[in-house]
Amino acid sequence: MAQRLHLVFGGELVSPNKNVFKDVAKIHMVGIFPDYASAHSAWKAEAQRTVDDAHTRYFIAHLHRLRDEETPAGPTEELGA
Repeated sequence: MAQRLHLVFGGELVSPNKNVFKDVAKIHMVGIFPDYASAHSAWKAEAQRTVDDAHTRYFIAHLHRLRDEETPAGPTEELGA
């Protein structure tokens, strides 16, 4: 079974109504997790910790969806070889 990696990250948004970070350099990288359940647990802990700050939001990115191992490598991936 392929790994299904998930990235949990967050930070201060420009506005609670937009998913635009105020300062990209200050994004908090919580970590990369091997499955959705552990990523969700980490996301929930950070969301609870910052619940009183409407401008701070955390997200789960599904890293496993960014790359399909069955698809042949594209030309840019071959440049590094």
